[in-house]
Amino acid sequence: MSSRTPRIGRPSRRSLLAAGATGALAAGGLSACGSSGRPRVTFYQSKREVVPHFRELVSEFNAAQSDYTYIHDMATNLQAGFVRSNPPDLALQNYNLDMARFMERGALSDLADLPEADAIRPDVLDLVDWYPGYEGRTSVIPYSVAAASVIYNKRLFEENGLEVPTTWDELLTVCETFLEAGVTPIYGTFPELWTTTQGLFDYVIGGRIDVRDFITQINEIGEDVGPDSEVSFQTTLLEPVQQMLELLPYFNEDAPSRTYGDGNTAMAQGEAAMYLQGPWALVEIEKAATDIELGSFPLPVTDDPADLRIRVNIDLSLWIPEQADEQEGARQFLQHLMRPEIQFPYNELALAFSTTKDAPEVTDPRISEMQPYYDEGRFYMGASQFIPPTIPFENYVQSIVLGADPEPILAQIDSDFARLAYRA
Repeated sequence: MSSRTPRIGRPSRRSLLAAGATGALAAGGLSACGSSGRPRVTFYQSKREVVPHFRELVSEFNAAQSDYTYIHDMATNLQAGFVRSNPPDLALQNYNLDMARFMERGALSDLADLPEADAIRPDVLDLVDWYPGYEGRTSVIPYSVAAASVIYNKRLFEENGLEVPTTWDELLTVCETFLEAGVTPIYGTFPELWTTTQGLFDYVIGGRIDVRDFITQINEIGEDVGPDSEVSFQTTLLEPVQQMLELLPYFNEDAPSRTYGDGNTAMAQGEAAMYLQGPWALVEIEKAATDIELGSFPLPVTDDPADLRIRVNIDLSLWIPEQADEQEGARQFLQHLMRPEIQFPYNELALAFSTTKDAPEVTDPRISEMQPYYDEGRFYMGASQFIPPTIPFENYVQSIVLGADPEPILAQIDSDFARLAYRA
C-alpha cells in the first residue's frame, strides 16, 4: 500500500450531518473510483446522516493508494448478502441485536490480531459481549459510542434558580418548580414508539436495575420466565415502570399526539425544560439555528447520586465477514478508519464518544457533562435493545404510557418471551 495516507478535513457539523442523505442516495447504491485492474473492496455503511462523510473518506483513500478500489455501498441487504455468500468486505454499522446474530453464528472474522483491537477501552469492548458472541473471537471493533441522557435547557434552569438534579426527589422538585412557573418540565413524543422506549423507559430501568444482569438471567431462564422465576418482566420491572409513570404529569399535555420532529422543534424554541433524547436529537435541534443553550445530564431515579449512569450504545462498529472476498483490503481500510486523525474528528462532529484508550475528551458543551460518566464506565445499554423484534415490546411500552395497567402488560411480555424461547 502506498505510504501516502489521506487525512480527513474538518468540515462543519452542518456540512457533515446536514448535507443530507438525499444527495447521497440520489447518487445510487455504490460510489467509487472505477480504477481498472485493482481488486474491488466493498465497504458497507448506511447510516444516512453521515453517508456523505464516509463517501468522501472512501474517495480520498482510493486516491491515496493503488492496491485496491474501494466501493462505498449503501444499498446491500445484509441478510441476503450473508445467505447468498456474498456479504460486503467491510462494514461500519450500528451494533444491535440483529447485527449480533451474524457474530453469534461465526459469520464474522476474528480481528483480535489487529493492534486496533487492543486500543479499545476494555469497558467499551465489554459492551460487545452484552450480546451473544462467537467464542474466542474479537468479531467487531467499536468505532463510535452514542451517549444519551436528559437534554436540558440551561437558560430555563438558570432563570428559575434550579440546579441539575442528582436524586429522584430533586428531579421531582425541579419538575414541580417548572410547572408552577408555567414551563413544560419534560417534552414527550409518545406516538413514535422508539422515542418512548429509548428515553423514558430505558432511562428509568437503566437507573434502577443492573440491565446486563437482568438480560443475562432472563435469557438463561428462557421458556420458564414467569411470576415464579427469579427474575421476570412482571416482577423485576413492575416497580421501576410504576416509578416511570410518576413522571407523566410533568410531560406536555399533548405528548400523545406530538412526534419526534415536534419535540425537536419545541426544544429549539425553548418550549420545554427537558427532553429524554440522545445526540441525534441535538443534531436536529441545531438545524433550527436558534440561540438555544443545551446540556445533558443522567436521569436520577434513586436517592443516591452514586447511582447516576448514562445510556450508551455502540453506534458504529467495524467488522469483516468470514466470506469477504478481499479480507486484506478490508483490513487495510479498517485500520485507516481507526487512525486517530480519522476516528476522533468523526466522533466530534457526530456528537459521539471515541472508543480508544487515548481518545480525547469531548468538547461540545451539549454532551460534555456526560464525559465523567463515560470516563468512569458509569453507563448501561438500554434494556429495550435486547428484546427480540418479534415481541411488540415498543407497542407494549406505549400502551402503558398511554394508560394501560402495567402489570398485565409486563406479564404478557413474559409470556411472549417464554413462548419465543420455547420455539427457539
